[in-house]
Amino acid sequence: MILPIVAYGSPVLRKVCVDIKEDYPGLEKLIADMWETMSASNGVGIAAPQVNKGIRLFVIDSEQIFKNMDEEDNDDYPDEPGFKGVFINAHITALNGEEWTYTEGCLSIPKIREDVNRKESVTLSFVDENFAEHTATFNGITARVILHEYDHIEGKLFIDYIKPLKRTLLKRKLNDISRGKVQVDYRMVFPK
Repeated sequence: MILPIVAYGSPVLRKVCVDIKEDYPGLEKLIADMWETMSASNGVGIAAPQVNKGIRLFVIDSEQIFKNMDEEDNDDYPDEPGFKGVFINAHITALNGEEWTYTEGCLSIPKIREDVNRKESVTLSFVDENFAEHTATFNGITARVILHEYDHIEGKLFIDYIKPLKRTLLKRKLNDISRGKVQVDYRMVFPK
């Protein structure tokens, strides 16, 4: 089932999410619904707070970025062919490498894209959809997508990384999103 995406301004987007246990009610269906919702909205990742759940869960698919990328651009990213997976109870154990800039957007903040600096690689511990434990390091575009989604489960948004003046200039657009004054081709729920 395609779930509505929670819009900027909703309190759930600013909450630090909680770890869950294997017996979390409806977890398998929630994960399936998140994949379907992400796909229907043309996203490359989606976190539980974006579907109004305050839990440490996100899914990413950086493989599709590489599938849709021009051949010459593939050389810019060391993580080809990307990664598709489920992250539950994720916690960062290390951030490494230089910071690099990439233009990010967010399904909860439609029509706004800004340059964000993030580290080249991230190591995190997490469990997958079968609650198998993992510690893994990701780099390149995959690390960026993971860090973006990880921020969601920490109550942070990509706009938190932009300079205060730029954020002030975006204030009107952000308020319009909160009020539902935005046209998107996917279902959203608005706080106001």
